[in-house]
Amino acid sequence: MSDGKFFSTTKKGEIHELKEELRTLDRGKRKGAVKKVIAAMTVGKDVSMLFPDVVNCMQTDDLELKKLVYLYLINYAKTQPDLAIMGVNTFVKDTQDPNPLIRSLAVRTMGCIRVDKITEYLCDPLQRCLKDEDPYVRKTAAVCVAKLYDINAELVVDRGFLDTLLELLGDSNPMVVANALAALQEIKEQGVPNVMVLSPALLLKLLRALNECTEWGQVFILDALSSYVAESPKDAEGIIERVLPRLQHANSAVVLSAVKVIFSQLEAAGRDPGDRALLRKITPSLVTLLAAEPEVQYVALRNISLIVEKYPGLLSHEVKVFFCKYNDPSYVKLEKLEVMIKLASAANIDQVLMEFREYASEVDVDFVRKAVRAIGRCAVAVEEAAEQCIGVLVDLIRGRVSYVVQEAVIVIKDIFRRYPNKYEGIISLLCDNLETLDEPEAKAAMIWIIGEYADRIDNADDLLEQFVDNFPEEPAVVQLQLVSATVKLFLKKPQADGKPQAMIQLVLTYATQATDNPDLRDRAFIYWRLLSTDPEAARAMVLAPKPTISDSGAAVEPSLLEELLGNLGMLASVYHRPPASFTSHTRPAVLQVDDTKPPPPASVMDGSEDGGSTAAAASEDTRTPAPMMDDLLDLGGDDEDVPSAPPSAPAPDAGGLSDLLDDFGSTPADREAPEQPTSSAPAYQTLVPAEAGSGCSLEGAWEDGNGGPLLRLRASNHSVGPVSNFMVQFNKNGASLAPASQTIGFGTVAPGATAEAALQTVVSSSMAAPGALPRRLQVAIKNDPLGVVYFETEIPENTLSSFERNQQPLSVPFCVLAHCSESVSNVSQGKAKALL
Repeated sequence: MSDGKFFSTTKKGEIHELKEELRTLDRGKRKGAVKKVIAAMTVGKDVSMLFPDVVNCMQTDDLELKKLVYLYLINYAKTQPDLAIMGVNTFVKDTQDPNPLIRSLAVRTMGCIRVDKITEYLCDPLQRCLKDEDPYVRKTAAVCVAKLYDINAELVVDRGFLDTLLELLGDSNPMVVANALAALQEIKEQGVPNVMVLSPALLLKLLRALNECTEWGQVFILDALSSYVAESPKDAEGIIERVLPRLQHANSAVVLSAVKVIFSQLEAAGRDPGDRALLRKITPSLVTLLAAEPEVQYVALRNISLIVEKYPGLLSHEVKVFFCKYNDPSYVKLEKLEVMIKLASAANIDQVLMEFREYASEVDVDFVRKAVRAIGRCAVAVEEAAEQCIGVLVDLIRGRVSYVVQEAVIVIKDIFRRYPNKYEGIISLLCDNLETLDEPEAKAAMIWIIGEYADRIDNADDLLEQFVDNFPEEPAVVQLQLVSATVKLFLKKPQADGKPQAMIQLVLTYATQATDNPDLRDRAFIYWRLLSTDPEAARAMVLAPKPTISDSGAAVEPSLLEELLGNLGMLASVYHRPPASFTSHTRPAVLQVDDTKPPPPASVMDGSEDGGSTAAAASEDTRTPAPMMDDLLDLGGDDEDVPSAPPSAPAPDAGGLSDLLDDFGSTPADREAPEQPTSSAPAYQTLVPAEAGSGCSLEGAWEDGNGGPLLRLRASNHSVGPVSNFMVQFNKNGASLAPASQTIGFGTVAPGATAEAALQTVVSSSMAAPGALPRRLQVAIKNDPLGVVYFETEIPENTLSSFERNQQPLSVPFCVLAHCSESVSNVSQGKAKALL
C-alpha cells in the first residue's frame, strides 16, 4: 500500500481561497472575502499579496464594501505604492459620485495615503470638493488640505488651497468653519505662523459659529480664540461674555477650553480674577468636573492645580470639594492632596488639618506618607498654622507607627529649616524614636537635626555614634549627612570628652579611604582641608545661618506656568511640561514609488575610497549600531566581536582630587601650564547625517585637550522644531576615555540654526575595554525631542599619541597632595589635637 497520499493535498492555502472568493461574481461572497481580509489584517497577518484583487473590488455601489476596500488601501499603500496608483481612477470617479458620503470617503482616503504619486491626482478632486454643495464633503475636504500640506507644502500653496480654507472660515455651516479652522491651526503649527491672522471680522464669524458647532468643533474655535489679542477692554469683555455659557457644557474639554479663553482675556478686559461675579460663574464649572469619571477627574485636577497656583483665591472657599472619598483611585487622591495644599490658608487650615489627620490613619501606606508630608508642607507654607501642624505631627509620632514616624521626621527637618530656633522642644521626642528609623531619607533627616542642634542635645555624640558604627553599609545620602553632622558636632563641642575628635577621625578616614563615591570623598576632603588650615573659617562656613526655605514641592516656574495656562486642556497641562519637551515636529516620510525597491548590497564600511561611499557608510552605521553599541547605555559586559588588540595601560585614578582641591588654595605656580592648542580652525567631519539624526546633523573634529583628547562638535538643526538637552555617553573603549561631563553645551538649537560645543574627555578605569581598538570610540548622543543617535568615530593617531605622551601619573599638584597625605596620616594615627 502506497503512503504517497499523505504527502499530497488538494488544498492550496487560505490566501488562494481568499483570492478565489475576491474574484467571484457573487457580491455576497466578495464582501465576505473582503471582511476576512480586513480581519486578518487587523490581527497582524500579512495579506498584502491580495492587493490587486482587493483593489478590483473598489468599483462597486455597495458603500460598506467600498469603505472596507478603502481601509485596506490606507493600510497597505505604504508598502505597495506602485499598486496603489491602480485605484486612482476609481478615487477620481468617486469624488464625482452623486452620493456625498462616497465623495467625502474618496477624498478622505486619498488624503490618508502618503504616496507622492497619489497627490498629483488629488488636487483637482480636492479643489472640487472644497466648493462642493454638500457641507459634509466641504468639511472633509478642509481636513484633507492639512494632510496634503504635510505631504507637499509647496503644492498646497501653489494651488491656492490656503486661500480656499480662509474662505471656508466664512461658510454658512458651523462644522465647515470648525474643520477649516482646525486645518489652518495644524498648518500654523508646522511653521507657518502667518497663515491665519485673527481679525475682528473673523472673530465675529467664529463667535457666531461657536454656538452651533459640535463639542469638538467648539474646542477648535475656543483654542483659536485663546490666542486672540483684544484691541480694547470692550472687545475682551465681549469675548468673555460670549464664552461664559460654554462653562456649563457637558464636555470637560469644552469647559477647560472656555476657562482658558476667559483667563487669556482677563488682563485685556481689566477684570480681577477675584471678582465675585466672575467667581460665581467659573467656580461651579471647575467643581462640576470632579463629579465625572476618575480619569476625567485626574485631568481636571491637573489643570485645576495650575489654575489655583496662579489664582489661589479662585477656589479657596471650595476646599471641601477636594476632600478624598473612600473609593477614589490613588492617583486622584494624590492630586487632591496637592490642590488642598495649595488652597490651604489661615482661614481653612483647621478643616484641612483635620482631613489630613484622618488620611494618616488609612491603610494605604503610600497615601499615608503623602498625607504626613502634606501636613509638613502646610506648616512651611502657612506660618500662622505652623504650631497646629507641629501638634498634629507630634500626635502622629506618639502613635509609633514606623512609616508615619519616619515621614514626620523628614517634614520636621523642613519645618526647622523654615522656622529656626522655634520648635526645638520636640527634639527629645524625635530622639526617643531613633530606633524606628530604617529608611535612608528619614535617617538623613534625623542626622541633620542632631548635627544642627548638637549644642542643645546632651548626648548628641552618643546618638551619632549609633550611625557611625554602620557608616560603610549606609546609603550615600546618610553618609553625606554623617560627614557634615560630625563636623558640626566637633565645631560645637570640641572638648566633649574626646568623643567628637575620635568620631571625626573615624568618619573622615572612612569617607576618604573606604568609599568609591566621589561626592562623599570630595566633601570629606573639603572639610579636612578647612579644618587643617583654618578652623575659624570652617566654623564660619559650616555653622553659617542657613536661608529659610519655602514650600516648593510642586511649584511651577512663573514663565512655565504662563505657558501651561495657555495650554489648558492639552497634554502639556497634564504633564506639567512644555509641549516642546515631549512632542516632535518631525514629519513622516512621503513614500515614492521607487522607495519599496530592495536596497543595493551593503558595501564594506572600512576602507572606502571615495567620499560618497564614506558618507553612506556613516549613515548606515548610524542607523545600525556596531556590535558594541548594544552595551552603550548600560555599560555592562564585554564585546567579543571587536578585533583583539594589546590592552592599553590603565591610567591611575586621581579620584577627582585635582578638580576639588585646586580651587582651594593652589596657585597657577603649583601646576604645570597645559600646552595650548593651535588656533587653526578644526576640520569637521560628518558624524551623523541629518536624515539619520531625525533632522539634526552632527559634525566633529578631534583636538589635543587639557587632560585628554577633546572632541569639537557642531550640531545643525534641519527639523521644524527646536532641539535641546543634549546628553552624551561613551561605550567602553580601548583608550579608557569617558566624557568629563554628560551634558553637551549646545543649549537650545532653533530650526535652521547651528551650534558648536567642546566635549572634553578624561581617563576612567571603569571605561576600560581590554581587547578593543584604542582609537575607535562608540558614542551615543541624546536630545529632546529627537531621541538617541549612535555613531562611531576614530581618534586621530597623533592626538591619541600626544595624549598618552603627556599623561602624568597624577594630575594633583604635589604640594596639595603632600599636604592632604600628611593630614590623612595624622588623623589615622589619632593626632586630632595637633591637626585641629
